[in-house]
Amino acid sequence: MPTPSTLVSRLKVQLKLSISRLRMIQQKDTALAKQQRRAMAQLLEQDKLESARIRVENIIRSDITTELHEILELYCELLIARSQLLDPPTSPLRTDPPTVDPGLEEAVRSIIYAAPRTEIKELHAARALLVEKFGKEFSVSAVDGEGVADRVLKKLAITSPPPELVDAYLREIGRTYGVRFPGDPPPTEEDDSDEGDGGTKVKALEAPIEAEELSRATPPTDLGVSSPVRIAPASPSTENVTPKIKLPGQGAAKARRTSEGRLVGGSVPDVDELSKRFAALKR
Repeated sequence: MPTPSTLVSRLKVQLKLSISRLRMIQQKDTALAKQQRRAMAQLLEQDKLESARIRVENIIRSDITTELHEILELYCELLIARSQLLDPPTSPLRTDPPTVDPGLEEAVRSIIYAAPRTEIKELHAARALLVEKFGKEFSVSAVDGEGVADRVLKKLAITSPPPELVDAYLREIGRTYGVRFPGDPPPTEEDDSDEGDGGTKVKALEAPIEAEELSRATPPTDLGVSSPVRIAPASPSTENVTPKIKLPGQGAAKARRTSEGRLVGGSVPDVDELSKRFAALKR
């Protein structure tokens, strides 16, 4: 198998960098879109429908751009996975640009067409390498939209969103945050008690994440002051199978004498007691 050319190796590097940049931008745009949706919900709750309709177009355009970035990311991954098809063996006497593999043509053409319409420098560098690889004639036809995926062409079309799409977005945002779309049937009596004024209902949904985490947290079980001294329990032996440690003043049995004069309770006998015991044994 021939080693890949330097151009294809550089292209793979730029494609990997483009994937990382695309994912980073998608995460950033998704977080920003959540904030914008909350702002739209507050406008709906305040019955500022016309203002919400104008501002929601930015959310629609942001969602379309995010979808475009997802498509381009998939195309970059496809070119990396099939990079061996980018550098097929050719005759050394051949001077015309190589033809693109049919399995990669849509991805290559779509990247050449869409890259200049993005702000991703890594994708611009990958496009320049693709243009260098497949020649000017192929690139000009791709810029004109020939062979480009229809979904890419639709995402990049500069058109105003129709009113039906704008209202559908606002209704979905209102449904997500529990806010009624102006003009829709009024809520039931049970829902009237939940409606607020000035965006209070939406703000109630924006409880800090830290509060949720603290509510689920469990306190540690080792609170309190503990002694730094640790005493290991006595180990069992043949003479004492179940050893127990008794602290002074806890559970100590008092010595008492039986009717024969013996001490019971574990107290140490004195000399007179021992003498009496020996005398009793000699009888």
